[in-house]
Amino acid sequence: MRIPTLFVALAALSGCVIHSETVAPPAAVAEAKAPVTILIGVDGARPDYLSAAIAPNLSRLAADGVSASMQPSFPTKTFPNFWTIATGVRPDKSGIVGNKMEDAARPGEVFTMATDDPFWWNTAKPIWIAAEEGGVRSATMFWPGSEVAWGGTGKPDHGVYAGGRHASDWQAFNQAVTAEQRVDAVVDWLRRPAATRPRFVTLYFDDVDVAGHDHGPKSTETLAAMTQVDAAIGRLQRELAAMGQPANLIVVADHGMAPIAADRVISFDRIAPTDSYRLIETGPYAAIEPMPGKEATLAVALARPWPHMQCWPKANVPARLRYGTNLRAPAFLCLADIGWMIMPTAPTRPVTGGAHGYDDAAPDMQALFVAGGPAFRQGVTLPSFRNTAIHPLLRKMLGLPADPTLDGDSGIAAKALR
Repeated sequence: MRIPTLFVALAALSGCVIHSETVAPPAAVAEAKAPVTILIGVDGARPDYLSAAIAPNLSRLAADGVSASMQPSFPTKTFPNFWTIATGVRPDKSGIVGNKMEDAARPGEVFTMATDDPFWWNTAKPIWIAAEEGGVRSATMFWPGSEVAWGGTGKPDHGVYAGGRHASDWQAFNQAVTAEQRVDAVVDWLRRPAATRPRFVTLYFDDVDVAGHDHGPKSTETLAAMTQVDAAIGRLQRELAAMGQPANLIVVADHGMAPIAADRVISFDRIAPTDSYRLIETGPYAAIEPMPGKEATLAVALARPWPHMQCWPKANVPARLRYGTNLRAPAFLCLADIGWMIMPTAPTRPVTGGAHGYDDAAPDMQALFVAGGPAFRQGVTLPSFRNTAIHPLLRKMLGLPADPTLDGDSGIAAKALR
């Protein structure tokens, strides 16, 4: 290209030298990321699944952090316990007293694990809502109850309840979404710019519980499912390390799993006249409502001593179970011995696999707890504690004020954290 004559003359007169220079861009400054807190739920994971052969990644996390056998709350069912972990109050206070239940204020309705009406959930505030209210952006990946528009009222308008609130990011549960895809969703959230990146995340896996029900707690299939979930958690750890994102991981289970068998079945139609009751829920325990005018008949039948089962009116449920004061608790509760099942009638198909819902102190019902990251002490095995302690621990880690209305032991944080 020809340089204009006038430009050359001016350059000569001024004594300038014409040259080009490439200016290097300033060096990129790596973002100093604050640790993210990730609460991981592994449905149905027993403490004895924590071994290098079954769960190598969680075993390393435990060796570098803290672990314990965690006692669930009664009833040892999925929704009551994952909601207790999220809210810090036991099921009898949270209102989620079973996977299936009724409420006199909603005659004709039955709560199931597909129920997202806030009416059933609003008694206790979950940690992701407390975090959002405290300015901590949160994201929930399939945690039971996280689909609920918490605090909402009235009937849904296109599926949304008026006034309800979720975490800033959340996904509706879909069992077809694989463990790897669930991890990918969390990783994608954490790749965002700081302004929209969550500081608290929940992640949920149901694989171990499904296998435990189908095949039993110590089956090859169940242990393989635990190994697969452990691999997904290991992949999450590698992705976090690759993006330079420090994290505190808290891995919890809702309950354990006990083996069941065809020769350990109680047929409830042989316990009381069939016209004297309605069965709300059966299995390791039976939730029972009397038919109108049949209260005395049912009470007399259930007061008799029955092998492998104890029954009580709700006012007499043993104090150790911390259950029976909520209006949604059934009028009568029958609890089977560990490994026994209460069925409406004699089963027509073999009873095999595993179950949970038994006494929360039973060894087979105990739940996994492992935590590690920059906030946690190293190589510590804690004494067993109740799962109501997880919510206060999370509040401490997220910088939220303590809540004296909770049932949880806030002292766990002092034992677990640096």
